[in-house]
Amino acid sequence: MRKLSVFIGALLAVHVALLFVHPAGAAVPTVRDGLDIGVVFDLGGRGDKSFNDGAYIGAERAAKQLGARIRYVEPGEGSDREAGLRLLAAEGMKLVIGVGFIFTDDLTALAQEYPGVAFAGVDFAVTVGADGNPEPPPNNLAALKFREEQGSFLVGAIAALVGNSKKVGFVGGMDSPLIHKFEAGYRAGVKEVCPECEVLVQYAGVTPDAFRNPGRGKELALSQYQQGVNVIYHASGSTGLGVFEAARTMNKLAIGVDADQYHEAPGHVLTSMVKRVDNAVFDAILRVKEHRFAGGIYNFGLAEDGVGYVYDEHNRALIPDDVRARVEALKAEIIAGRIAVPSSR
Repeated sequence: MRKLSVFIGALLAVHVALLFVHPAGAAVPTVRDGLDIGVVFDLGGRGDKSFNDGAYIGAERAAKQLGARIRYVEPGEGSDREAGLRLLAAEGMKLVIGVGFIFTDDLTALAQEYPGVAFAGVDFAVTVGADGNPEPPPNNLAALKFREEQGSFLVGAIAALVGNSKKVGFVGGMDSPLIHKFEAGYRAGVKEVCPECEVLVQYAGVTPDAFRNPGRGKELALSQYQQGVNVIYHASGSTGLGVFEAARTMNKLAIGVDADQYHEAPGHVLTSMVKRVDNAVFDAILRVKEHRFAGGIYNFGLAEDGVGYVYDEHNRALIPDDVRARVEALKAEIIAGRIAVPSSR
């Protein structure tokens, strides 16, 4: 980790020495030809089989289909994230993407410092103004947001309809507004089809480390299973790997998140709430390529194929046809605006 910080610092020093200096004193990034894209991963990095891997898939698709040249940075703690973003901006990337809400402050500051570089933040935490309306980010910064509550609503309905228990579980990573969206939607979906059902909710912690603690995930899941829960939905990054381990141990079911996580525990993954980070990342890169990138808030919900749930040959036997039909009807109601899914507790 220290080596990464020193390496990035050294590269930045070289870049700054070679850059022209704006009269006001701000560094101007070097001009690059081609579609050069920089991606800085969230905690957990590539191989999390979830959130970061989704961003990687979207960027790799852009490399193959759009001819993009992708630079990846996998940071460690704290300042490494800001240093990685700054390095890519200083190199004159056409677009710099920060994967995760923890990049919000750094992206906001760098977008102002480098007005000639496009930035995008996956799960960017938009500030709400005094009037209750979201405050748009800088003109060169795209906030890529998802309606996680909508996908979570659907898997909540599945959990209640299939669980054969009046108790269902939820394990969150960091106790934060973003993960509250998953919880709120899940709870609403459960209550829609089973008003008398109880939703047991626990979080792994209050810091970003809560997204990479499989031991804690297993501990929480075992506790819920032992209380009569048969299905647990996790929204906890690699902490969820512990939830899957508990599902195998107890011969129960779990619901994955962000990506199809069936292969983490075959036969024990009821479904996964997929969050199409790959589509959002690809869309941002496409906008840059077509010279129509603009800052602002971009929402990806059920209607935009930004969220959904897995139903395929791996889990079809676990979801009866009548349950599938009921959930598809609920999905149509949400898209039509006849069901408003809550996004907070």
